[in-house]
Amino acid sequence: MEYTSQILIKKSISEVIKKYNSTANLKHWQEGLVSTEHISGNPSEIGAKMKLIFSFGKRKMEVIETVTKQEFPNELHVTYTSNGVRNIQENYFKVIENDATQWVSKTECQPTSFKMSLMLFLMPSVFKKQTEIYMSNFKNFVEQGTSIS
Repeated sequence: MEYTSQILIKKSISEVIKKYNSTANLKHWQEGLVSTEHISGNPSEIGAKMKLIFSFGKRKMEVIETVTKQEFPNELHVTYTSNGVRNIQENYFKVIENDATQWVSKTECQPTSFKMSLMLFLMPSVFKKQTEIYMSNFKNFVEQGTSIS
């Protein structure tokens, strides 16, 4: 399953990238994030790996993030691997005006288990909605300093 989400952030691209590229800021916009752990490579550079632990009620989820392309300030591509699914995400940042940045996120969800194949087939909108929530949270964090934590 593939989908594209986008949002306009009313801040300069340099400010957007500075906040986006900070592991310390993830807790302010990624709902459910409990912890992060650097695994290997130089953070944000190609090949870098990081473990993210999420908690959604009683359900815990471990995700491994791998950077596959980094051309800041315009692009960051990552792969997120967890139990049952691999998400390939291409993030593009574009200057719209001096103080506005468009963030476009292209996502491909690849199931690695039968259960996830079924979920992707029956409820594809759940994945896109989660991406859009994170993007909206990030916009609010950058524009207004609003943190979800």
